[in-house]
Amino acid sequence: MDRTRPDLYDSNIMHAPGAKAPTIRSYALFGEAGDLPDVLHCETIAARSVLHDWELARHRHHRLHQLLWLQQGQGTAWLEAGPAPLGSHTLVNVPTGEVHAFAFSPGTQGWVVSLPDELVDAQLAAIPEARSLVSRASAQTVDEASAATLGTLLAALTEAFVAPMHPARALVLRGLGTAVLGLAAQALGVAQAEAVDLAGSRLLRRFESLLERHFASAWRVSDYAAALAVTPTHLSRVARVATGLPISRLVDARRMREARRHLAYTTASVTAVGEALGFEDPAHFSRVFARTCGCSPREFRARVSQPATVGEAAAPTTAAA
Repeated sequence: MDRTRPDLYDSNIMHAPGAKAPTIRSYALFGEAGDLPDVLHCETIAARSVLHDWELARHRHHRLHQLLWLQQGQGTAWLEAGPAPLGSHTLVNVPTGEVHAFAFSPGTQGWVVSLPDELVDAQLAAIPEARSLVSRASAQTVDEASAATLGTLLAALTEAFVAPMHPARALVLRGLGTAVLGLAAQALGVAQAEAVDLAGSRLLRRFESLLERHFASAWRVSDYAAALAVTPTHLSRVARVATGLPISRLVDARRMREARRHLAYTTASVTAVGEALGFEDPAHFSRVFARTCGCSPREFRARVSQPATVGEAAAPTTAAA
């Protein structure tokens, strides 16, 4: 597996972040159309940035959660909420779908870890508090102790990622990737506690806990609001402030994440998957899936069922990271 080629694992477009772009490019997993070429991806900031004047232009990922750890150096992250200055020991959390861009000072050191949605979901499904912490884009300075641990873990993850293939490689990558994700959630929790509205944050955590228990029960927004003893309007307002999305979209997103997992890892029919998630009408399930995921359930299953050979997928026409 040649990880030195710039056309492999591309997931960013390189232009000046401040320059006007005709569109915001969208990428699925590691820049490829629908394949799952590896358990995760890990590389240094410099590995790709140095090839493009240390700038990664605005783009989004539909099936990737990214964590950027700036060990030493400076830069700027452009998130949907606005620009954020980056310095040493800064952790940038980029959830799936978040439009983002970066510019670094030459010589900046650190890592970028790209985790498939399915891996993140599997690890955080039973931990709504941690899910909440990594569901919002942010750039946070991390304390010295957490910074040292993150640096050690990421160095080990990079070493494991580039190591020769062996039977336990996927297990090692998942374990280290999960450890990095967990430590990132912990660090973000400490940093975000001072910046969020505590009442709204508690309400959102309670909603997320309910969502994990009832996403397959066809609950409506009014059902969640009633269970939380608030009005649907207030619940939606809190969700929009925290995530930028209405409650209905958060519910759909959680149900469709579960649908993707069933389609990718079970042989259940599309109709059966929809029924398991509370959709009585298969056509309605297919419409919601297509709106959320960008393709039909059958198309998604066909994509993930195809054996992935790294390097066979057509590379983007513009270099990316």
